[in-house]
Amino acid sequence: MALTIVDAGVVIAILDSSDVHHAAAKGAVTQARSRGEELAIPASAYAEVLVGPYRQSRKAALTVDEFLSALPARVEPATREIAAIAAQLRAKHGARLRLPDALVGATAMQLNAVRLLTTDAGWPSLLVLVEVVAGPRRS
Repeated sequence: MALTIVDAGVVIAILDSSDVHHAAAKGAVTQARSRGEELAIPASAYAEVLVGPYRQSRKAALTVDEFLSALPARVEPATREIAAIAAQLRAKHGARLRLPDALVGATAMQLNAVRLLTTDAGWPSLLVLVEVVAGPRRS
């Protein structure tokens, strides 16, 4: 089964109906599921997704966790191999790729994902298809 890696921004956009990327993010995940792709979120992105909810309450964080389970999207752990790939990506791309994004990209590469869904248009080229889900342009 093909694997799609989901970045934190996509999950955050889906959860927040007022987010400019909400409809596009929801559509991209729905399309991946309709193609029979498995969804995974790297542990680093999972932590990023939970920051806002934990600021509200433990119950809000549990709601997000239940949402990810219902997608379904598994949380992929950061392994030694993923960390090494992330370090290589950071060394190669420098400031263009922050460590949290390098960990997401490394996870996608290590697991041979077919795509990485993100709301961030600033990603450099990687050895995996980076698909930017973008909301409508603001005037």
